[in-house]
Amino acid sequence: MSITPWDNYSDQPHLIKDKKFKAEINKKSLPYLLKTLLINLALSPLILLSFLTTIFRKKYNSFDEIFSMGISLENDTGKTKELLKELNVKNILIRFPLNKMDDINRYKEFIEDFSEYNILINLIQDRTFIEDKKLFKESLTKVFSTFTTIKEYQIGTTINRKKWGFFTTDEYLEFFQTACAVRDKKFKNISLIGSSVIDFEYHFSVRSLFNLYKLFYDKFSILLYVDRRGSPFNTQGGFDLYKKIKLLISILKLSPKTDNQIYITETNWPITNTAPYAPTSEKECVSLSDYADFMVAYYLISIASGDIKRVYWHQLIATGYGLVDSRNEILKYPAFEAFSFMSKTLTNTKIIHFDIKSNIKEFIFENSSHNIVVQYCEDGLEKGVLDIFGNSFTKGRISYSIKEK
Repeated sequence: MSITPWDNYSDQPHLIKDKKFKAEINKKSLPYLLKTLLINLALSPLILLSFLTTIFRKKYNSFDEIFSMGISLENDTGKTKELLKELNVKNILIRFPLNKMDDINRYKEFIEDFSEYNILINLIQDRTFIEDKKLFKESLTKVFSTFTTIKEYQIGTTINRKKWGFFTTDEYLEFFQTACAVRDKKFKNISLIGSSVIDFEYHFSVRSLFNLYKLFYDKFSILLYVDRRGSPFNTQGGFDLYKKIKLLISILKLSPKTDNQIYITETNWPITNTAPYAPTSEKECVSLSDYADFMVAYYLISIASGDIKRVYWHQLIATGYGLVDSRNEILKYPAFEAFSFMSKTLTNTKIIHFDIKSNIKEFIFENSSHNIVVQYCEDGLEKGVLDIFGNSFTKGRISYSIKEK
């Protein structure tokens, strides 16, 4: 059973409107929230120390997998493969809702059609599978046996929102532990990824990383949205996106439950004037030009952090928050072209310098033949060679300057 009906416009469950039911589950989850609070309080000095030793350390790691994309069977128009090629991505995320087990062969056909990509399957939970461990084990076994070419699975999503089915982090930990047990018995070549906390709510991430459950995250996933802050350079409690990433890696380094590889498996901005497709109210929505700028900035910051393995943009075809509007015909938003140019320009380069403290943020990349300087200024830039679409620069927040060595 689902907690709330599914909203086909925004691809998420509706909010819980039954106040009595909501109060009941909040009351039951209170002891677990207290446990989460105590664990966070106990670990906070160590996390702070880890953060202070991490935030000032620059890392210029490879980012060859960072440009990744979420796609959907439900939103497929027959043009998905063509669009992915234009975006120059190699890694895709495909959702498989566990309550669609009766339709698993249709999903198998869809997944097999993208066999040339590195595919991460996100298994979307349902309350029935959370409560019925036997059913969950049987379903996992069928999933792993059916999708035989898939080696990476994100177990669950959005675990800190009750409308998605988990009432406590402990319910998720038991859920993930069950998945580990199934994997370890017959499918040892499969990687399991979690814990999929949404937003800057790291107290839930901490709880998912410090526990006595028999589990290990082969990669650590998070749905790190910053959309309500506008630009990813804007702060929340003193933390911009760069500092949020550094804080997350500071927490991971203290935990024995995972390595330090992070997948951001969802992020985007809601788009103005797209209701009811936008996943938020109009107040939080941004213009198409802001969306494109903020998306590019998000990737630049993620690259500069040196800590993010992949950022799966959520998602390719989604009228209210994606890169393509499919209401009438395929309409590429400006962010689609910006993503394509960014991916093609920065793939096979390495970052050699960045400065995000100044008014004009600067990121410098190089390959064997070119230096690429990307600048961002919230107030707008006056100089540059190319804009975010690869056209001659006139004025905007972001500019690319590509120079031969």
